[in-house]
Amino acid sequence: MADIKTGAQILWESLVREGVSTVFGYPGGAILPAYDAMLDYPIRHILVRHEQGATHMADGFARASGEVGVAVATSGPGATNMVTGIATAMLDSSPMVCITGQVGSKLIGSDAFQETDVTGVTLPVTKHNYLVTEASDVAATIHEAFYVAKSGRPGPVLVDITKDAQQSSAEFVWDDGPVQMPGYRPELRASDAEYDQAIALINGAKRPVIFAGHGILLSGAMDLVREFAERADMPIAMTLLGIGSVPASHPLNLGMMGMHGEAWVNQAIQEADLLLAFGMRFDDRVTGNLKTYAPNARKVHIDIDPAEFNKNVLVDVTLAGDLSSVLTDLLPRVERGDRTEWMAAIGEMKGDSAVRDVQNMPDSGHLYAAHVINDIWRLTDGKAIVVTDVGQHQMWEAQYYHHQEPRTLITSGGLGTMGFALPAALGAKVAKPDAEVWVIVGDGGFQMTMCELATLAQEKIKVNVAIINNGYLGMVRQWQEFFYERRYAATPLLSPDFEKLTDAFGLRSATVSRRQDVEPAIAMAQAEEGTVVINFKVEQEDTVYPMVPAGADLHAMIRRPSPSPIVETADD
Repeated sequence: MADIKTGAQILWESLVREGVSTVFGYPGGAILPAYDAMLDYPIRHILVRHEQGATHMADGFARASGEVGVAVATSGPGATNMVTGIATAMLDSSPMVCITGQVGSKLIGSDAFQETDVTGVTLPVTKHNYLVTEASDVAATIHEAFYVAKSGRPGPVLVDITKDAQQSSAEFVWDDGPVQMPGYRPELRASDAEYDQAIALINGAKRPVIFAGHGILLSGAMDLVREFAERADMPIAMTLLGIGSVPASHPLNLGMMGMHGEAWVNQAIQEADLLLAFGMRFDDRVTGNLKTYAPNARKVHIDIDPAEFNKNVLVDVTLAGDLSSVLTDLLPRVERGDRTEWMAAIGEMKGDSAVRDVQNMPDSGHLYAAHVINDIWRLTDGKAIVVTDVGQHQMWEAQYYHHQEPRTLITSGGLGTMGFALPAALGAKVAKPDAEVWVIVGDGGFQMTMCELATLAQEKIKVNVAIINNGYLGMVRQWQEFFYERRYAATPLLSPDFEKLTDAFGLRSATVSRRQDVEPAIAMAQAEEGTVVINFKVEQEDTVYPMVPAGADLHAMIRRPSPSPIVETADD
């Protein structure tokens, strides 16, 4: 007997079969049939306060779990409010499916109430998108959307379903077999000749550096990367999104590269004779001036997305494919290396600068972001999931919180989305309910999505929020200080009383402005059952060092003036 269901019922039935148990969303007219049908399915719906928050929550869920996150919204403004979160997921290769309602199919093109061509709007920032006008197409489309989102290089997919497709009925047919999409080939393999070229360069290198990118986490290749590096005796430089793929304490882990990376890492890159790029895309924040970038290095680029090859940096060998598969093929041919001289040379580049003795420095009466982040790291044993926003605090977190485990740093890298942290942390906590989750966010970014405190309160979800409050849009102010003669145009920032604001949502809060009060506040937040917001009032004109000016040579870093108020040694 045929299984007849409405398109709305088919939607939820399909999501359940894809393993979805939680969605983040906001109802409205064009998606109401789906919301009505949702009540009959074992789906937890988290009511957000803004549709952008829904996408960041789905994104945070995906990054913490490795599964596909799901966000739901209505047509028109509901759908367009999702665009920033979709673009964020696209730039950082995060698997997400966004489901939007659309006006009835007969009204499309008539400028009906809350009609927007959301597939047209999101075409540049989705991996793929769909407009569904028939109930009979819903199941196959959802199945295909999940396949596209998580296969190959992951990314966001949007499914726009007209209201009449939700209301009308069709036979429910679920085919969980392999998805066939002509022209879409996510499984690639490099040629034997390319493997031979890569092995010759790897085994012959004297001064190699491995670049650990986000693709290591997406591929689950953490153990393989460590085995490769240890066998070849090669140092590893981290991209921002690659942090956590190799333990911070590993002796071959040099630290973060790029604009605000470690000075010795950038110097090592400039002196290297081989760069091995593992699942990274040579972003401009990593390379600096391309004309002078790693001038003596041959380059091998491994990535699942061949569109990244030679896009930003010309390389000598490309190996297309899933990183785990490529490394599995390479490892038996990698010779055991002894690059003691090269590691010693890098050690000389470091000197004393590897020491960030924040804990033992004298209390000068000023509270710095480094104090706060260092104490959060210490009091969480480095085991928390930390979700950052974008700006100075994001870079300080990368420097002062030492991540030992994969998927414990969640941040907006490629798009640099302010307002990302708070909702993304909620999504991460839903994905990992037993994990300790900390938000590290600036006073500017926090105010962009602070409405999601209401979602945390309503859903009784526990995260700890550390606002690094310096009274400025900090990173923009830093650029104005360095390059615009301290003409602080539109960067001084008035904030509300964050304690009163938090109290209004029925949540616990505190304000800290003294070094001695940091640890007790963190301990209080850890002990509370619900979300806690701590307003850390830090030094206003503190600066992230080192800094490579945009477009400058990678080795032309602005170093921390000496003596440093944060670190007694020349740490940067």
